[in-house]
Amino acid sequence: MISFADHRARFLQVLQRERAAAVVATATHKIRNHDTEYRFRPDSDFWWLTGFAEPDSVLVLLPALKPDAKPRSVLFLREKDRERETWTGRRLGVEAAPAKLQIDEARGIEKLWTDLPNLLRGYERVVYRTGVDEPRDREMLALLAKLRATAKAAAPPPQAILDPAAFLHELRLFKDAGELDVMRRGAKITREAHVAAMRAAKPNVNEREIDALLDSTFRRLGGTGAAYTNIVAGGANACILHYVENDQPLRDGDLLLVDAGCEVDWYACDVTRTFPVSGTFTPDQRAVYQIVLDAQLAAIAMVKPGAAFDAPHQAALAVLSAGLVRLGLLTGTAEQVLAQETFKRFYMHRTSHWLGLDVHDCGAYLADGKPRTLEPGMVLTIEPGLYLAEDDTTIDARWRGIGVRIEDDVLVTQDGHEVLTRGIPKSVDEVEAACRASALAGVRA
Repeated sequence: MISFADHRARFLQVLQRERAAAVVATATHKIRNHDTEYRFRPDSDFWWLTGFAEPDSVLVLLPALKPDAKPRSVLFLREKDRERETWTGRRLGVEAAPAKLQIDEARGIEKLWTDLPNLLRGYERVVYRTGVDEPRDREMLALLAKLRATAKAAAPPPQAILDPAAFLHELRLFKDAGELDVMRRGAKITREAHVAAMRAAKPNVNEREIDALLDSTFRRLGGTGAAYTNIVAGGANACILHYVENDQPLRDGDLLLVDAGCEVDWYACDVTRTFPVSGTFTPDQRAVYQIVLDAQLAAIAMVKPGAAFDAPHQAALAVLSAGLVRLGLLTGTAEQVLAQETFKRFYMHRTSHWLGLDVHDCGAYLADGKPRTLEPGMVLTIEPGLYLAEDDTTIDARWRGIGVRIEDDVLVTQDGHEVLTRGIPKSVDEVEAACRASALAGVRA
């Protein structure tokens, strides 16, 4: 179980060191079209600190500035309102919030801008993310200007706004036991969804049917839905990295690339599998697929404490470059392909990104201008691929339109790594067996 109180305590320690308060707002409702809204999702920073999923909420964290003082957490949220709740759903309310969320104090959201000046007095800085909500930014800047104009020597106003990236986001980069339990649940549901897709994909089935099957599996087994827009790319569509139209019929003899992950309690899973619509790889498809698989396995082997973040990428590049030369898709030696970066024609993205509450999770990739070192608690994707465009007339026609990506989510452990998404068919034999399965087994998370 995730301890959001522990998250706040860790962040408050950082704030005390910086002599800074923090103002962390949740997301706002987004309009889909006219007066219809998207399903609400809380801001990731706000959720990490509160575990509270209602809109119109702001958390203020106030570290102790004196030895005899105690840190405080103040949550501004919506009051109970029977009439509004009839229309838009239940509210926790101010009275119940402290006990339910283990915060020190709750106040009505309408008091935020009148109460915030007194709360921020005495702090040298404010950790606040700008650029997300322009009206709120204007209010914050006006508030700080007013504090500076009326400052007294005994209670100097904040002099700077600090971005959360160097503070809160570095904390979020390292997952604790409760977070990892949630991510393993998401991985288990994602596994069932991908296996279901392999079983359901047949010639003339539409990509949208697989898309719908993924979404229904995510939600049926307890997820909050898809962590990002599903990619269901048949044939040459797989050579479009972020193909999301998902509306074409699957063709006999083509591959299907599915990039989809379940979200559980707002934590993301991110998995890609590529498999034959007919149930059997052609020799050419198999050759490309095996190179990508070998590259992924080589990259996963590099995930361990003390390794550089880009070590998995470099390992994948070495295998992919050698494979491209071996298939005759590139000329020269593997070393020349790497040095000249000619592989980028067929592999144009990186092998990894951080994973957590966001599918491209927060946390710096560099330290002192170099790839940072992997440490226990970090979770990253490993996702090499090869994309041989259907209109690339410089390569033999037999290869055109083949797109392959294989992706798993990997935790850095104390002595190596754990593949959180293990068990999803990946070898050629496993994938073909899953595709040929005739019945969908009953699954439960």
